[in-house]
Amino acid sequence: MALSSNHQSLIDNYLDAIWMEKGLSQNSLDSYGRDLKGFAAWAESKDVTLMAVSGREIQWFLSHRFEQGVSARTTARQLSCLRGFYRYLLREKRVQEDPTALVDNPKLGRPLPKSLTESDVESLLAAPDVDDVLGLRDRTMLEVLYATGLRVSELVGLKLHQVNLRQGVLRVFGKGSKERLVPLGDEAMSWIERYAKESRPLLLGEVQSDVMFPSSRSQQMTRQTFWHRLKRYTVVAGIDKPLSPHTLRHAFATHLLNHGADLRVVQLLLGHSDLSTTQIYTHIASSRMKALHAEHHPRG
Repeated sequence: MALSSNHQSLIDNYLDAIWMEKGLSQNSLDSYGRDLKGFAAWAESKDVTLMAVSGREIQWFLSHRFEQGVSARTTARQLSCLRGFYRYLLREKRVQEDPTALVDNPKLGRPLPKSLTESDVESLLAAPDVDDVLGLRDRTMLEVLYATGLRVSELVGLKLHQVNLRQGVLRVFGKGSKERLVPLGDEAMSWIERYAKESRPLLLGEVQSDVMFPSSRSQQMTRQTFWHRLKRYTVVAGIDKPLSPHTLRHAFATHLLNHGADLRVVQLLLGHSDLSTTQIYTHIASSRMKALHAEHHPRG
């Protein structure tokens, strides 16, 4: 359903404004756009304009989405998006009051991220055929992902100038274009050196590009392509656990904590602005510690 020109213009202006103010990534802007367009389409189906929406109608919309099976976490994200949108309209004097002000946030649980054992990770890393051009690239990507805890978007967007093998670090630009330096480790560096000599030149052919891990078409790989290849390797590795694009990022954080890493160090490596975001991993690590204690301690 095409939105009215007025609604489309309001949404476009808001997205331009938050891009200028917050420097959000294109992925974040696309997510905001989808949420706002979905809400605008619902409002138009009820013959209501975005500037005339009430708090009760926002609650109806969120309840409608929840009844359709949308999770509480997604509902909370949509409400957060609407809050930002209406604060912008209030600031621009396009509305007289914020209709989201009296809408309660849905209650969220605190699910633990799915993680892999160290043995699972070894099996996954060994799954690509490194005698194949794409297999060697994929093995290197998996090694880098596990060694650094990068987000998948950061991995596929990695450029040559961000990789410093002499110093053994990656220069990463995360959410909000925040920069951080992440150590690579000897194993990942070894695979990068091999890949750079044996695979990357063949993937690029005559194409000039600074993309670290180009696709088979000599272009920057999409997150979806990498995710599909990861799922393929989990089958090869015989891993039957439910995985997400963040699986190796979770494993990176959990295994560091299991081996005694400081929580604030892990926070810096992951690029979390808030320590509370990182603290969720301590639940996994403490569970692992309890299991080891019960298994090995004489009074466990």
